[in-house]
Amino acid sequence: MNPHKPGWTSRWHSTSFRVRYEETDQMGVVYHANYLIWFESGRTEMFRELGFAYRTLEGHGLLLPVTSADLQFKSPARYDDLITVYARLTTFTALRVVYEYEVRRGPAGCEGQDRAAGELLVSGSTSHVWLNREWRPVRIDRAQPELFQSIVAALGEEEGGAV
Repeated sequence: MNPHKPGWTSRWHSTSFRVRYEETDQMGVVYHANYLIWFESGRTEMFRELGFAYRTLEGHGLLLPVTSADLQFKSPARYDDLITVYARLTTFTALRVVYEYEVRRGPAGCEGQDRAAGELLVSGSTSHVWLNREWRPVRIDRAQPELFQSIVAALGEEEGGAV
């Protein structure tokens, strides 16, 4: 599996939790902006599963802010629902990163194709650009070549990536 190959995607990674009361609005459904927070949890945990923490990136002087977000709402989540956020990379380059997400209600910890066991509530994506501490665009392969190669290797070792 090659993250630089057209059509490449990483495998799905998942993180699960229960909807908290403070995440809902007066109608008893999850307030729409909370899905962006859940997307962040999904990508943070995905990166952690790959063996890297965002704190490590920041320690190397790299930032990865969101440059765009797209969400499609299918059905609302409600207080105390068991939610699983699935995240995967669809683009990983020296300049930018794009994640794809699915937020589902239902069984926890379903990986890969089993994620369909849960009801799809929201799907979406976020795009990110590599920046240095001065908030200037940077090529991670030049700024931190060892880290870049480590991430590419971790992505290449994943099993079950799908087009």
